[in-house]
Amino acid sequence: MRARSSFGLGRNRWTRALRRWLGPIDNWQLPRGTGIAAATAFVLASAAYGTVRGGHLPAIMTELRDFRDAVANAAGFRIASIALAGQQRLTRDEILTTAGISGRSSLLFLDAAGARAQLKANPWIADATVLKLYPDRLHIAVTERDAFARWQRNGKVQVIADDGTVVEPYDDPRFAKLPLVVGVGAETRAKDFLALLDQYPLIREQLHAAVFVAERRWNVKLKNGIDVRLPEADAAQALDTLVKLDRDNKILSRDIVAIDLRLPDRVTVRLSDEAAAARQDALNKSKQKKKGGAA
Repeated sequence: MRARSSFGLGRNRWTRALRRWLGPIDNWQLPRGTGIAAATAFVLASAAYGTVRGGHLPAIMTELRDFRDAVANAAGFRIASIALAGQQRLTRDEILTTAGISGRSSLLFLDAAGARAQLKANPWIADATVLKLYPDRLHIAVTERDAFARWQRNGKVQVIADDGTVVEPYDDPRFAKLPLVVGVGAETRAKDFLALLDQYPLIREQLHAAVFVAERRWNVKLKNGIDVRLPEADAAQALDTLVKLDRDNKILSRDIVAIDLRLPDRVTVRLSDEAAAARQDALNKSKQKKKGGAA
């Protein structure tokens, strides 16, 4: 009986505590129109969900932006004048389209930072400035990259700027005279190496391709087919040696396929198959003459 009484007292105590905490809830009253607001919110949420799921959001956002710009234009913020500077390769229409500017755009709601970011995303544009001059003028200045070289990697040739940025695939004959660099990493190292070759007009004028080997050193492929293998360090000294060899021995005019300059204390020359066979034949005849003279 005592245990049962203790349990009953504990239950009454918990009941009274709950009533103290939850008592005010009994008096709550929802404001008028809460049901209508909740139903409206549900309908709007359902419509938003359907818009996203159906892929209609971009179109709706475009319409909203057009409406916003139309209001701003009517208020006197229409872009009446656009000054462009720095463009050479890109046309006016290409720049405006890239920046997301159309005839419906208003100066008031134009995102200058966003337009600049879109312009810089174009590989031909190294930098850009977008200035809004209220109430109706816009100034855009771009710094374009120049086509510097053709870069071949895995059999694919692309046009690059001097900083290694790929500006477009190589499919335009206008770029045929650009120097050809080959290999992984060649695109970022080409500027310095080609500047080095410019100091050796004899080599530069005969250049067919510069091949970056194992991302460490360069081979120079000449137009006559000779492959010049340069060392990883002090390529300038090796080129000095090559120029001297050609001046003294006309080595670049000989029937050879490779000149190895990778070792500082020696030069290794590989003859063509025909030249090697002719040399061996000459050696054999010389030996026969010596034997005949000795007899």
